[in-house]
Amino acid sequence: MVCESKIQKINAILDQLGAWAPLLIRLTLGVIFIAHGADKLFGWFGGGGFTATANQFENDLGLHPGWFHAALGGGCELVGGILVLLGLFTRFGGFLIASTMVVAIVTVHLPNGLFARDGGFEYPLAVLGAALSLVASGGGKLALDRLLFKRN
Repeated sequence: MVCESKIQKINAILDQLGAWAPLLIRLTLGVIFIAHGADKLFGWFGGGGFTATANQFENDLGLHPGWFHAALGGGCELVGGILVLLGLFTRFGGFLIASTMVVAIVTVHLPNGLFARDGGFEYPLAVLGAALSLVASGGGKLALDRLLFKRN
């Protein structure tokens, strides 16, 4: 009886904490994708910037025109990261991030197999899952979506 009561209390606490899970995903993905997008578009954080990204997309990945794909990819990462971090239009931001991960998996990582150590799709697949989780769940309790639109 005493043990069951403690288990029920622990489960109640864990249920309450679980409602905050989207915040943890949002903070992580938001920071990562703001940095990735700024890296591609502006050369921040040691990246080559827009021209280098466009050249890489066109010459190395065969994505023509490179400038269009660089703008689209970097823009989706930056805007998706900002939206997800803030919890504003979270589902759309998660979709933008998920879209870039599908393209990354197909164009870069898939031929290398699963494991990241071999340049495989392990990491982008994990990010894709996290982004799709936000598409499904929304931003959670501490999201601007909830405040502005009275929803999750």
